[in-house]
Amino acid sequence: MSEFDNYDSEDQIEESETRNPVRARMKQLEKETAELRKQVAEAEAAKRELAFVKAGIDPLQPMTKYFVKAYDGDLNPEAIRQAAVEAQLISPPQNQPSADEMQAWQRTNKVAAGSQTSQPPVDWARRLNEATSPREVEQILSEARAAQQQ
Repeated sequence: MSEFDNYDSEDQIEESETRNPVRARMKQLEKETAELRKQVAEAEAAKRELAFVKAGIDPLQPMTKYFVKAYDGDLNPEAIRQAAVEAQLISPPQNQPSADEMQAWQRTNKVAAGSQTSQPPVDWARRLNEATSPREVEQILSEARAAQQQ
């Protein structure tokens, strides 16, 4: 029998790998490198999309898709937001009042709320005229003095 009668293709593949292990390792590394590059590209795309979402831009809206695709500036949310305002995709942010202004507004609101819930002024003269006894007059006068001190 000849050697070719027992020919097997798998034996040939194993033989070629054992003949040149460097080439086999290079192929394995090239495959791993391609896979890692794909993962890096996916991570960069996710990072970019997250930056736009943090800036308040919906990357799924038709108008913003072009903006997201073409934007080549800094990927921090403030820079993206500023560029989107310049492109008129979003409205400029409203200025937030300072802490002093907030306290002033709260005091104003308290005064306004207090003026609406306060009782009408007491007509002391009418109450004195309606009093039927000297004891009742003294009680009304003491109430008037206490109200005046407050």
